[in-house]
Amino acid sequence: MPSTKLRVGIAGLGRMGKRHATNFHHLTPRAVVVAASTPDATERQWAESNLEGTTVYQDFEDMLANEALDAVVVASATSVHAKQALAAIAKGCHVLCEKPLSIDLQVAREVLQAYNASRRTNPAQRVMCAFSRRFDASYRQVHTKISSESHGTPVVFRSQTADLHDTTGNFVRYAGTSGGIFVDCSIHDIDLMLWFMGENRKLKSLQAVGVTAVHPELNAMNDRDNALATVEFDGGRVASLFCSRMMAAGQEDATEIICERGSFRVNVDGRKDFIELHDSYGARRELPQHYYERFREAFVTEASEFTACCLDGAPMPVSLESSVRAIQIAEALQRSLTSGKKIVFDSNGDEKAERMEKL
Repeated sequence: MPSTKLRVGIAGLGRMGKRHATNFHHLTPRAVVVAASTPDATERQWAESNLEGTTVYQDFEDMLANEALDAVVVASATSVHAKQALAAIAKGCHVLCEKPLSIDLQVAREVLQAYNASRRTNPAQRVMCAFSRRFDASYRQVHTKISSESHGTPVVFRSQTADLHDTTGNFVRYAGTSGGIFVDCSIHDIDLMLWFMGENRKLKSLQAVGVTAVHPELNAMNDRDNALATVEFDGGRVASLFCSRMMAAGQEDATEIICERGSFRVNVDGRKDFIELHDSYGARRELPQHYYERFREAFVTEASEFTACCLDGAPMPVSLESSVRAIQIAEALQRSLTSGKKIVFDSNGDEKAERMEKL
C-alpha cells in the first residue's frame, strides 16, 4: 500500500467546501489539503485559520496551474462544477465533484466524455460525483441485504428529501441557479433509486406535479417548493419521490424499498440524537436541522474511500455514468413538473419525441 498522502486541492469554500476541506484535511489520514481556492475573501480567511499548511488562492485556475495536485474536490457554485471538473480532468487529476455535475444534461455528458477520453491514456484516474448517501452505513446495510435477494427483488421505491423551511431568503436567492427542485432536492433520491432499482434499468414513463406554498418568489423561476413524482421502470418496478422546502421541525429525509417478500425503511423515524423528552406537552424528540447533521459520517466515509480509490486504484463506489443518468431523470422530471405532461420512453429507454397531453 502506498505510503504517500493524496495531495488535495479544494475548489470553493462555501458551506460544502468547508466541510470537504475539514474532512480531507483533518479526518482522512491518507490525504492532506495542500491548496484551496475561492473568490470570497471571508472564505479565504477561514481557510488560513482552519487549514494549517494550505496555500489559499483567489482563482481556481491559479491553484490548478501552480500546485502539484493529485486530486481536486469541486465544491464551488453549481454553475462552475462542470468547468472546473473538466479543467482538473485535463490536468490529469482525480476529481470528486459535488452534485450535480451540471444542471445542463449535455454539459454533464461532456464531462463524462472527457473523463472516458482521459482514461485511455490515464487509466488510473478516478472521477466521481459526491452522492453521499451511498456512503451512509444504514443505506449500505440495506443495499447489501437487498443484493442478497433474501427478500426478493425490489418492486417499489419511495424516497423523500424534505428541507427545513428557510426564512432567511438564502434559499430563494440560490434557487435561480439550482436547476429546479428535482435537480437540487431530489437528486440524492434519484441516485438512490438507481442504486436500488438498477442503474441500467430502462425507463417507461415519468411524471411530476408540484405547488408553490411558502416561497411565492419561485413562481417567477418556474419552480416549486413542494413536488411529487412517479417513475415507472421496465420489469414491473415503480418509484415515488417527494421533495419539499418547507418542513417546520427539521430535515426529514427518508426512504422505503418494498421487495417481493419484505420491505426496508431508512430514517423514517428521523432524529437528531437518542434523546426523547416526556413532559406535560407529551413525548417528543428533535430532528436534524439540515442534512449534514444526519449524514456527517457518510461524508467522512466518502472522503476516506475516495482517497483509497485514488491511491490504491480501486473502482469508484459511484460511477460517473450513473451520476449523469441521475441528471437526465431529474431534468426530465423538472420538465414534466413545469409542463404538466407525462413523459414516455420507448422500448430502448429513449424519450419519445411526442409526449402525452396534460394530465
